[in-house]
Amino acid sequence: MRSGAGRGAQHTTRRIVRSAGGLLAAAAVAVTTACTPASLPVDVGPGPTASASQAPVEVTGTSGAPPQLGYETPYEVVRPSSQTVWPGTGDLVERDDPVLLNLYAEDGRDGTELQNTFRTAPAAYTMTESSLGNDLFDLLEGQRVGARLALVQEEDGVPVLLVVDVLPARASGTPADPPGESLPQVRLDDLGAPTVQVPDADPPTELVVHPLVRGTGSQVRRGQIVTVEFTAVRWSDGSVVDTTWTEGTPPQSAEIGIGKLVAGWDEGLVEQTVGSQVLLVVPPSSGYANTRSGLAGETLVYVVDILDTHSAVAEDQSNQEQTEGETQEEEG
Repeated sequence: MRSGAGRGAQHTTRRIVRSAGGLLAAAAVAVTTACTPASLPVDVGPGPTASASQAPVEVTGTSGAPPQLGYETPYEVVRPSSQTVWPGTGDLVERDDPVLLNLYAEDGRDGTELQNTFRTAPAAYTMTESSLGNDLFDLLEGQRVGARLALVQEEDGVPVLLVVDVLPARASGTPADPPGESLPQVRLDDLGAPTVQVPDADPPTELVVHPLVRGTGSQVRRGQIVTVEFTAVRWSDGSVVDTTWTEGTPPQSAEIGIGKLVAGWDEGLVEQTVGSQVLLVVPPSSGYANTRSGLAGETLVYVVDILDTHSAVAEDQSNQEQTEGETQEEEG
């Protein structure tokens, strides 16, 4: 994936910010940096016993894009509540599994955006209370990949409206034809981590793109941010060059098709679909040739799980949309 020798030299690697202060403390970081996903809400106590009903929050929008929230401001949280905007149809989210989430939150007092991972890339966690916090763990329990969920709660006197998209954490789809004997063979463990066996043969001189699993998600487009799990090995000796399938290593994200990655990735992953697993055999001419990398002369074999792709949401675009919405409300 990398177009330079060091991890992250030519692509965006998502960082997870955790804060004991909860969503609002982390949101202060997110607002000032604009690119860093904020942490999740802290636990909340039992809701008030008042009999007043909770005001509705309308959640609209399509999968893969930030939601639009409709509600009257200032919003009053009568009691913490949650809803399934739409259910998922993918794998069941189970305890101790990796989970990949897109997170969007607003301050219900005035609709200010508090966090938005659609700006950069999804956030990776483990399906445990310690990783997610009790509230989000409870929200995700029993859900399936593909679900969009909403959580309303109050924190330090601030009404927080959070929307969560549950993304796949590994390739899922229809198995494709296995690669021929002249190509590397791939085996997966129970979690989906690949082991690559390189054949005892000369490597191909042209880029090879061989889907192993065909996903049913949206197609990868040039200029989008793509989030992947991957393993890379040398054809020359089969040794692992890099992998995200190690404990504590999150999926990685980068803009695709615009020259920030090696040519083999730009050419081989564009127009593939989310959920797919793709075998790439990248000769030096499509990899690190003419660079100072120690891999400059190597043919590299990649196994790539495509977990998400979306167009980056610029901060000024989001602010413009919010201003336009407020103007329409005033005119109405």
